[in-house]
Amino acid sequence: MKALYKTICVAAICAIPATAFGASGNDGSEAVKFGLLEGIEYEVNAGTNIGGATPLPIPAEIRHIDSFSPRLNLQIGAKVTKWFATDKKWGVALGVRFETKGMDTKATVKNYGMEIYDNGNKLSGRWTGKVNTKYQSQQLVVPVTAVLRVHRRTVLNAGPYFSYAFSNSFDGFVHDGYLREGGPTGDKYVFEDGSRASYDFGENLSTFQWGMQAGVSWSAYKHLVVNANLVWGCNDIFESSFKTISFDLYPVYLNFGFGYVF
Repeated sequence: MKALYKTICVAAICAIPATAFGASGNDGSEAVKFGLLEGIEYEVNAGTNIGGATPLPIPAEIRHIDSFSPRLNLQIGAKVTKWFATDKKWGVALGVRFETKGMDTKATVKNYGMEIYDNGNKLSGRWTGKVNTKYQSQQLVVPVTAVLRVHRRTVLNAGPYFSYAFSNSFDGFVHDGYLREGGPTGDKYVFEDGSRASYDFGENLSTFQWGMQAGVSWSAYKHLVVNANLVWGCNDIFESSFKTISFDLYPVYLNFGFGYVF
């Protein structure tokens, strides 16, 4: 599977120049060909994502975030920028990157929608107590951004992104609490004194996500740039048919990294 990911990423990176800015045939005008290729800038980059999937705003069911770990979420990609002015003042960029997004959380909740497995039995209802969650998603992301040079070393960018998840997981366990089966007044199942029950919502995660990206690139040296981008998801990480968790979770990440421009 890892080999497939690498093949897809390499193919997508190689296809960017042709798909974004057109290919010139043998019968095309040399002037048009030069115009398409003029002002094109290439970049390869890598970085890490810091953040997680969060409800906005925090719902009443989540009483307290006991701990949060953003994990080491690495990303690698490439970008092609077409500058439309001779002074490279503004332009448009098309990118592709392979990245991991994830988090580990511990929370105290009340009347939290839950579906757990206890000794092979599936129980659904409202959970009150402790919840431990692990989320991870491996994605191919395509951002399309407008770029503006505000200083000879500083470039701003903003625009939408679209992503496809190759691998998703969202699982964990509950403990030190109780489940009301079916609803707040249903039969009560207590888990205490070290007992716990697991859950797994990985199959309910959406494979498609989209959102907005905005950030800045700073040229440290002639070819080396430092990148920082805020990535804000606009759709729930779960499929629309999934109703166990009663609120939406949106991916919000801050990416830091480096790029080589040539």
